[in-house]
Amino acid sequence: MIDKQQLNFQYKQSLEKNMICYLAQVKGLEMRAAMDGYYNSKLSKQIEQGIYGIENLDYKYLVEDLLENEPELFL
Repeated sequence: MIDKQQLNFQYKQSLEKNMICYLAQVKGLEMRAAMDGYYNSKLSKQIEQGIYGIENLDYKYLVEDLLENEPELFL
């Protein structure tokens, strides 16, 4: 039987990986810089906690949202 909690964990890991890779691509950042910015964002905490179901949105939309609302993380 599939453990729903484990499935959610794996889904969020995949989402975060896609977001970080896309963030590095669109901003021309090294992966480490993209990771640092992402994991220091409010958005990463919202995704981790599952607030508002935000983790169900497309990773490209979430990266655009992150860059719009927390640009100081990627200067």
